[in-house]
Amino acid sequence: MTDDSRPAPPPVPGKIIDHIEELIVAVEEARPVPLSQSVMFNRDEFVDRLRILQEELPDELRAARWMVRQRETYIARTNEKAREVLAAAQVRSEELVNESYIVAEAVEEANRLVRNAEKEAERIRLEAEDFAEQHLSEAETVLGELLRYVRESRAELHRTLPAPIEPPLSE
Repeated sequence: MTDDSRPAPPPVPGKIIDHIEELIVAVEEARPVPLSQSVMFNRDEFVDRLRILQEELPDELRAARWMVRQRETYIARTNEKAREVLAAAQVRSEELVNESYIVAEAVEEANRLVRNAEKEAERIRLEAEDFAEQHLSEAETVLGELLRYVRESRAELHRTLPAPIEPPLSE
């Protein structure tokens, strides 16, 4: 099935393939809606089957989903922290502006704080995106291999077997 130059596909739990095949059969055998290309099937049963399939997904996919949620939380916290720094810089800037003898220093300090906060927020955001991109790429590779393996397995399943050789009849 595979040659020696390609790496072996990741192991796929048999139950996942079975559930995918069951879902395909359910959709293929669904009753057609009259005068339409649509079909009808039991939504609750179909959703239950999808939930079972979801529970059996590889840990890499679950880890990738967790990483995406962590990234979003991290970015939200970082943005909030940046807003707080910017607000603090704005408040500080206004205080300094109100003091007429240091107006020039206040403007310079506020601008520096804002630039530093923006640079820090941008740096943190880019690091979070790089982290998420790396792990999503790894998950994409695993899922690509999984998809290739499923397609190869289905193709192999659908290949016709050669006719059996009939034994010679003795007279």
